Amino acid sequence: MRALVPLLLAAAPALADPAFEPVALPSEHLYSGGWEHFVGGGVAIFDCNGDARPELYVAGGTDPARLFVNRSTAGEITFASAEIGPLTAVTGAYPLDLDGDGMQDLMVLRNGPNVLLRGLGDCRFEDATDRFGLPQDDRWTTAFSATWEAQGSLPTLAFGNYVDQTDPNGPFGTCDRNFLLRPEGDRYGTPVPLDPGYCALSMLFSDWQRSGTPMLRVSNDRHYYIREGREQMWLLDPLRELTPDEGWPEQQLWGMGIASRDITGDGRPEVMLTSMGDQILMANTGDGFAAMPYETGATAHRPHTGEDGRASTGWHAEFGDVDNDGRADLFIAKGNVDQMPDMAMQDPNNLLMQQSDGTFAEAASTAGVASPHRSRGAGLADLDGDGRLDLVVVNRRAPLEVWRNVTPGTGGWLTVALLQPGANRDAVGAVVELRTDARLQSQEITVGGGHVSGQSGPLHFGLGAAAEAELRVIWPDGTTEDWQPVQADQKVRVDRDD
Repeated sequence: MRALVPLLLAAAPALADPAFEPVALPSEHLYSGGWEHFVGGGVAIFDCNGDARPELYVAGGTDPARLFVNRSTAGEITFASAEIGPLTAVTGAYPLDLDGDGMQDLMVLRNGPNVLLRGLGDCRFEDATDRFGLPQDDRWTTAFSATWEAQGSLPTLAFGNYVDQTDPNGPFGTCDRNFLLRPEGDRYGTPVPLDPGYCALSMLFSDWQRSGTPMLRVSNDRHYYIREGREQMWLLDPLRELTPDEGWPEQQLWGMGIASRDITGDGRPEVMLTSMGDQILMANTGDGFAAMPYETGATAHRPHTGEDGRASTGWHAEFGDVDNDGRADLFIAKGNVDQMPDMAMQDPNNLLMQQSDGTFAEAASTAGVASPHRSRGAGLADLDGDGRLDLVVVNRRAPLEVWRNVTPGTGGWLTVALLQPGANRDAVGAVVELRTDARLQSQEITVGGGHVSGQSGPLHFGLGAAAEAELRVIWPDGTTEDWQPVQADQKVRVDRDD
């Protein structure tokens, strides 16, 4: 292990409320469209030029998707617009190093044929959809996840599709099929249906049980599957859906997004599911999941400002330690689908700060990020390299919003990037554990989840008042490193030997 960046900031206890300030963008960008873009509106956050400052690739719906190249310096976040090809009908995108060449690629999801943009360096890309044998169908893709199975030269890809727009009996009850793509050599084989499909809006491969066996969780929109659908969990080998008899009780909700992180310190990831109505925080029991009690403060079921008492609509959810106190906080993007009369119209985003007792307290208004727009995709990422997580939110029919985290008195921090030889260079599926005298934290490197929004880059940990910690890596094949000491306030990369 080697520290890439020297000590930058002095660790300090988090004392102040979170605070953000808006960032001016070089041009306005919004997610546009009618019914065919009610859902979607994602952002991919990734470094495409190697300067350790993440770029933004933002879906546009009926407008072209846009790339914003990060030109930030210490104390200021700035972006420049860049050409990446005039792709329209983009619903979202996920970055990953698909071909293991050390450069980030983009899996671009569309209401129409999906596109794989292969990274060439210096934020240049080429269309490699045909090269890798990806299907060129005309579906409405709204969910994606990827994992590396044993001996795979390419990742296994899962695509979630929404309503079948060609079905004359639609839209209700006409959910399209989902597919799994497995590599055959240096290309992908015939798509394998994940039947039945129930209008997926988020999916995530994760080793939920920490058993070395990833599974695929799919969150589905009951608004269109109406009666017969449910949330789903798929085993990969053999490929099949888990049943209630196997500890996977049937659950139905207006599913929008998935967020996953261990917030209890037992090493197993909890799961946040967003929906129309209650947001559901699920505790990981090891054998399954159980909803955490209402008193946890994470349901976010009504607007926290204004007088609109109707139910909220949650979209992208993401855990991240906003104040670096060592406890993962939770951001939820909110917004009415369009004009649904039973749902709140003024539906501000949530910033739920985790307290010392494990409950969550609303802070979006205080922090300045309680946007009332129809928000969709989002991301928490350190855009200016100061050790604090900044915020990006994509809005439907309203401009893209970026906020810089200016919270005073934040605690110490650490970022951890992994590198291993072979196809899965970024070690997707690995778990990084960090322990201090106060607590154990663990994060898994995944591709997927959220709502059509993902990021690739170092894992971010808050350390609170701790000036040092111990770190270990559990690699995707289960190999576990010894605990190693690390100092606060630095960027660390762990290279795995051949």
